[in-house]
Amino acid sequence: MSNSSPYELLGGEEKIQALAKAFYQAMDETTEAVEIRQMHARNLEEVEQRLFEYLSGWLGGPSLYLEKHGTVCLTSPHKPYTITSDHRDQWLLCMDKALEAIDASEQVKSMLKEPMFRLADFIKNA
Repeated sequence: MSNSSPYELLGGEEKIQALAKAFYQAMDETTEAVEIRQMHARNLEEVEQRLFEYLSGWLGGPSLYLEKHGTVCLTSPHKPYTITSDHRDQWLLCMDKALEAIDASEQVKSMLKEPMFRLADFIKNA
């Protein structure tokens, strides 16, 4: 099982969709994440879909984001916003809550901790 991707370990497409949904639900409900929530539109459906598509490929499943959008550039969509270490940490808090919400195993949470930090830290621009 050690050769399995996080995508497979989490449970495939359905669970990755659930993760994206749980992530934005956590962002909506977590008072510590109010600053990053304000960077998003009221309706989160489109960004939730994009996160699902991105995470699918990033976690080792089908490259849905690349297939649909032709490129995977994380910095461009975030350029209009000032993103600090505090914002990164808010994002990570929401992702931790989302992984909890979908009952991700300790193995997967441990496997993703450092890569998720690097991903979130990469977006930081201030």
